[in-house]
Amino acid sequence: MTRSVRQGIVAISCNMSEVDGHLSHRVGDRYVTAVHDLSGALPMLVPALGDDLDVARLLDSVDGVLLTGGASNVEPHRYQGTHGVECGPHDAGRDGMALQLVRTAVDRGVPLLGICRGHQEINVAFGGSLFPWLHDVPGRFDHRRPRDKPIEVQLSPRQNITLTEGGYLQELLDGDPDIMVNTLHGQGIDRLGDGLTVEAVADDGTIEAIRVTDARAFAVGVQWHPEWKPAEHRLYAALFRAFGEAVRDYARQRTSMPLAAE
Repeated sequence: MTRSVRQGIVAISCNMSEVDGHLSHRVGDRYVTAVHDLSGALPMLVPALGDDLDVARLLDSVDGVLLTGGASNVEPHRYQGTHGVECGPHDAGRDGMALQLVRTAVDRGVPLLGICRGHQEINVAFGGSLFPWLHDVPGRFDHRRPRDKPIEVQLSPRQNITLTEGGYLQELLDGDPDIMVNTLHGQGIDRLGDGLTVEAVADDGTIEAIRVTDARAFAVGVQWHPEWKPAEHRLYAALFRAFGEAVRDYARQRTSMPLAAE
């Protein structure tokens, strides 16, 4: 099915990585496909240009923002993190681009979905902090992917999360209190950012989903990876469809909105 601009355009954050000595702006196909097939929107990739990205101009042209996961971690200086703790690799270009996008998108009422690193970026953008490594925190599980297993096992649901009673995610699941999701992250939320609401926690207390409390539109972050076979999982599919609905609503409004001041 052809996706038109009227169905909404979603800006998808790229990561900067080096392949065979060449720097590349990259994003996994799963994110692109989920936005196209489940959210019903036109994907548009946004390079990791750091603080030089003209966020206002970008947001004049899109109807939603998806912050992807990535192999890198947010630089600790972005959230006054612990000095001397090695928690790389880092991607300064991605940090600068994504953290600008979070606050500006929310301020404008542009729908926002953060996945894994994107979930952490939303927290940092609102003044929160991250644990350098969750597996070093007493009482926490090792949430990293089991890289010695086949990819199907690495990305299959293997942890239970409890949804906040009466919360947005529980509403998406028609009131169900918990659900199994995948987990493949080294860092996680420590101090919750101002103006954020917890939507789900893992059995070890790790914050697994957040929402911008007073956002004018969809603004959700999830620590797991719902882009992995989303059509086969109730919550993954519900997230992308709800995001797509918010994107289409914004797209219908955008043509009548004035452009941001130069």
